[in-house]
Amino acid sequence: MDDRILDDAQMNDEENAEMSLRPELLDQYIGQDTLKDNLKIFIEAARIREEALDHVILHGPPGLGKTTLSNIIASELGVNIRTTSGPAIERAGDLAAILSSLDAGDVLFIDEIHRLPRAVEEVLYSAMEDFFLDVVIGKGEEARNIRIDLPPFTLVGATTRFGSLSAPLRDRFGVQLRLEYYDVDSLITIVNRTAEIFEVAIDPDSALELAKRSRGTPRIANRLLRRVRDFSIVKQEASITLGTTHHALKVLEVDGLGLDPVDHRIMTTIIETYGGGPVGLETVAVSIGEEVVTLLDVYEPYLIQQGFLERTPRGRKATAKSLDYFKSHREIDIFRNEE
Repeated sequence: MDDRILDDAQMNDEENAEMSLRPELLDQYIGQDTLKDNLKIFIEAARIREEALDHVILHGPPGLGKTTLSNIIASELGVNIRTTSGPAIERAGDLAAILSSLDAGDVLFIDEIHRLPRAVEEVLYSAMEDFFLDVVIGKGEEARNIRIDLPPFTLVGATTRFGSLSAPLRDRFGVQLRLEYYDVDSLITIVNRTAEIFEVAIDPDSALELAKRSRGTPRIANRLLRRVRDFSIVKQEASITLGTTHHALKVLEVDGLGLDPVDHRIMTTIIETYGGGPVGLETVAVSIGEEVVTLLDVYEPYLIQQGFLERTPRGRKATAKSLDYFKSHREIDIFRNEE
């Protein structure tokens, strides 16, 4: 069994199921109340002016609803949405083909926008500001510029690495919204809503337990519910019970705070092998056999938010809280370096 609840392959495999769970309007969207209130104002103002909404950048950890919000924006505006990703746009011609297919007011959603090639990004500037593209056709002496006029559109970009965006691109987004981790109450509502869509009953204590172990992330809450539902179906329960939930989460190796075996390997490596740190993230990645980008984007934010991990100029360091927590989970002798 794969020991990661955050695995990218699982995210792709379950994309169709997740699509069915996504709300279509802001009033149906759970959590992120301040963001929703602001977005309602911006959308309503654009509709009153009968203009395209300003370009929007959505940033924050994965699984919080950036793709869902992009579709909601298009629904609220009553326009079509075209979806792509930064790595999929390799050349300026790819971007030109996408933009030229848009109608006035349409939304173009670019996921992982921080991974746009620099040459494509520079072409995008004029499209965002003045709604035209300058495309070079041919090579050498036969090269010539062609100007393509574009209808007004709204670019919605999503990124887990806001700081990796170049300043010229970042500054062209008139609406910049950060998604925060969800509180337990919001996640309980999401779990109950998902259970209703799946036509499965769930006990209140079970919904609470799943919410507490979902790392503040709706995507993980829905994934854990699907797995716990499997255990409940096999046991032929009328409703998902707390006992089944505890058993399923134990088998899935998700602890009381939602930490999975990769989180434990990260922290125990820092604590055991490197004396609590500081240690470079690349060194940790090599030690546990994971990609640096996976640790940086997926695991590290939650560990820092929970107070287990600290970023220092010399590298990552285990906090006093993590020393106590992981020592209680594994009886290890901890040698803690003092700076």
